[in-house]
Amino acid sequence: MTEFLGGRVVLHDGDCLEVLRTLADNSVDIVVTDPPYHFTSIVKRFGGDNAAPAKHGTDGAFKRASSGFMGKQWDGGDIAFRVELWAEALRVLKPGSHMVAFSGTRTYHRMVCAIEDAGFEIRDQLAWVYGSGFPKSHNIGNGWGTALKPAWEPICLARKPLSEPTVAANVLRWGTGAINVGACRIGTKERSAAYTSFGPCHGNKLGAAGTQEARRGTQGEPQEYIGRWPANLCHDGSEEVLARFPETGAASASLRGLQHSGRHGGISDLGGNLKGGTNTVRGVDDEGGSAARFFYTAKADGDDRLGSKHPTVKPLDLIQWLCRLITPPRGIILDCFAGTGTIGEAAYREGFDAILIEREAEYQADIARRMALVLDGKVTRKNASTKARGRADDAGPLFEAR
Repeated sequence: MTEFLGGRVVLHDGDCLEVLRTLADNSVDIVVTDPPYHFTSIVKRFGGDNAAPAKHGTDGAFKRASSGFMGKQWDGGDIAFRVELWAEALRVLKPGSHMVAFSGTRTYHRMVCAIEDAGFEIRDQLAWVYGSGFPKSHNIGNGWGTALKPAWEPICLARKPLSEPTVAANVLRWGTGAINVGACRIGTKERSAAYTSFGPCHGNKLGAAGTQEARRGTQGEPQEYIGRWPANLCHDGSEEVLARFPETGAASASLRGLQHSGRHGGISDLGGNLKGGTNTVRGVDDEGGSAARFFYTAKADGDDRLGSKHPTVKPLDLIQWLCRLITPPRGIILDCFAGTGTIGEAAYREGFDAILIEREAEYQADIARRMALVLDGKVTRKNASTKARGRADDAGPLFEAR
């Protein structure tokens, strides 16, 4: 076990199931994790120990794929589909605790079924929409291929059943059971000022970076009433994604902004689906524009990767938003598949503690490097990323085709 940042982030080296079994019952406040997506069915067909070398034409595509997603053996197996994994996560969580778990569009259903069978309540599915994915399609000829461009990832939002008769009673006993809507409203400068790194506001309590003035908007309402209600869709703000949203007029709404037009549609219908600003409340400076403004935007940049070659790094901003959404004040966040340690850094920046589990030595080194850079500025982080890569160009997009 290795401690970082004064013991605020703890890294366990080993298999996630084995480590989970050492943790106490009801000892963790939430789980935020990005398990293997197991896009390796081809391994069973072509990657067995006794399998003959397999090729597709002359490019060796089958041979490459048989080593696992992006050549990573850890993506093989079925750990994310095993009920016993999520049963252990359920055991260590407090009653009413939430969990968010990323997955891929092709295998999400298997993970969610295992989560539900373990005893969790499935509360929602979030969508993380991005423009940086690229298709891994074989060119069949005459415009025919084998894959679409990946543009979103599903995220499971689940909750351990309450131990008390109401959510309010559960919060009083355990501190868990509800989500922090007030801390995650969309589209206000006041909110972002109050939730600066290392000192978030939690409910009526202020962190080091927050002030009572910052918690009030232009109309003087408490911070929890300022901004648009968070949705189960968020995006990266890229040109590709913004192009899919329609332009809408200025929005105005009552304090709680609960009116709805009654129409239902996809992204292209969002303009008509928002009557007078369905998701807006007083205090939002809204002059109209892309309907993308109604949803949380987490922009990815080169610092998110910090030189790691891990194929599924997530933007720090996105992970901070998710942690803030479901974690109680001074809560402990568990990540069963820590990867490069993004969740550990996000937890620290939001005023939480984190327990990380990572088996691969390569990514344990990435975590150590990330933790050493948490308190450094952008220039230092950029230089460290360049040094880790061994070259000046970017290591690649954050979102690879699955």
